[in-house]
Amino acid sequence: MYKCLLLVASFISFSCFAQINAVTDSGEEVILYDDGTWKYVNLENIPLMITMNEKHFKTPKDATFKVKSNIVDIAFNINPKLWSFSKAANNPAAEFEFQLKGKDLYAMAICEKVEIPLVALKDISYNNAKSAAPDLEIIEQEYRMVNGVKMLYLQMNGTLSGIKFSYFGYYYSNESGTVQFIAYTSQNMLKEYRQECEDLVSGLVVLDKK
Repeated sequence: MYKCLLLVASFISFSCFAQINAVTDSGEEVILYDDGTWKYVNLENIPLMITMNEKHFKTPKDATFKVKSNIVDIAFNINPKLWSFSKAANNPAAEFEFQLKGKDLYAMAICEKVEIPLVALKDISYNNAKSAAPDLEIIEQEYRMVNGVKMLYLQMNGTLSGIKFSYFGYYYSNESGTVQFIAYTSQNMLKEYRQECEDLVSGLVVLDKK
């Protein structure tokens, strides 16, 4: 299962620079530039169609080990008794890779310098992943307050090389860059691992520059 899910991660994960144009869920086109700036093709105010979850999500108390990004002002608080981590070796798009020890649940942190509005980030994430898994579906989508910061939550299901997988995680962007913190496993195992997924990705924190 380990090698199969690594294959899923390497094909489905992506760099935000992989696509310059995106279409928001309300049908508006967004242009992304190499210098990290962006703009709407039509400059009208765009209504956000994704709802906000009223619950506030926080880092679990046992997530005591902080993994800091060297690319963006972000850190990932993990429970070191449950999770192992390393610099990404199997996925060129990711900065870090994580694994629930002894289990078939994995995660990756993709960090880049480019700033992207959340509504566009959703479409970029979906369109790039769908190019590898044509049956990809967004199962859940909402905005969440995570450790005091608004983030986009997505769960996406798809099939690649016969593997039915689930992606579960947070997407965030600010002036320092963009992060995708995503747990993944096979679809039939997500129910078993859902709490571990929630706990892990809720360890995503924005660092104070001061």
